[in-house]
Amino acid sequence: MSPTAARPRIGLALGSGAARGWAHIGVLRVLQEAGLEPDIVCGTSIGALVGAAYAAGELDRLEPWVRSLGWRQVVGLIDLRLDGGLIEGDKLEAFFRSRFVDGGIEALPKPLGCVATELATGREVWLRSGPVIDAVRASIAIPGVFTPAVVEGRLLVDGGLVNPVPVSLARAMGADFVIAVDLNWDLMRRRQRIAGRTRGNSRQGLLQGVWQRLRGDAPPAEADQAQAAEAERPSLLDVLTTSMAIVQWRITQSRLAGEPADVVIRPALADLAAMDFHRGAAAIAAGRKAAEQALPLLRDALTTLYPQALQPPGAGA
Repeated sequence: MSPTAARPRIGLALGSGAARGWAHIGVLRVLQEAGLEPDIVCGTSIGALVGAAYAAGELDRLEPWVRSLGWRQVVGLIDLRLDGGLIEGDKLEAFFRSRFVDGGIEALPKPLGCVATELATGREVWLRSGPVIDAVRASIAIPGVFTPAVVEGRLLVDGGLVNPVPVSLARAMGADFVIAVDLNWDLMRRRQRIAGRTRGNSRQGLLQGVWQRLRGDAPPAEADQAQAAEAERPSLLDVLTTSMAIVQWRITQSRLAGEPADVVIRPALADLAAMDFHRGAAAIAAGRKAAEQALPLLRDALTTLYPQALQPPGAGA
């Protein structure tokens, strides 16, 4: 349905959260099935990536690829370096450029906005024009993990540093009713479980598992308690991404309090590590479940604010 006087312009603010962001796909599927597709899409970090695919009409291509990802495919997209970040990002960027036609944000079927942070000033940057892949690459540049992106001469990093769930951008782009997706609300439950991770289960922490395989390490014998205890420490990448997520969690609470969404969907993702990109099916399922649970609240909020919003065409005439 196109926006009318009876139906508000629905905006979707897709939050940051690294691999947990595959949950956005599940949320979008439920909204599609319920006839509540957003008119405006905004995203930060992984939210920008999924949001861009949706705005471009490419969700049907993105979802099967996400579901098929194994740790070997994820590792194949990583180009390690130690200058400005652990991952250069060129392989990932080249992958998407080879598979998707980038006609620019202005040409997308739905309005798209991506959030990044200017490294030199700390300012929030809204990317609403220019190449889609460049905007997404800037928005996902997690400090210390991905190298900064250069857009129009500015060094840009992950937008989650300043606006993890971009409700304000959706409002600025003309949304009357904003649905937000917060991926990090249960982060501290995730932190409490990190100590229980072992090397034998290292795929939960992807980089740790990659590092072990590069070194040719085998899982420790059960009797080797000292070695196993040492292995329970989180990997370097886990520390970086989780620290970033804690910052975003704190900022999200503040931003949503001052700039509230009409409805917030919060998938339960405590079992997924930040770099578990190979666990797309689990993340999508969590997003779908959370969205389905939120549908009654979403419908109530819409009909309270816009009584004609969910009536079929011609009803009440």
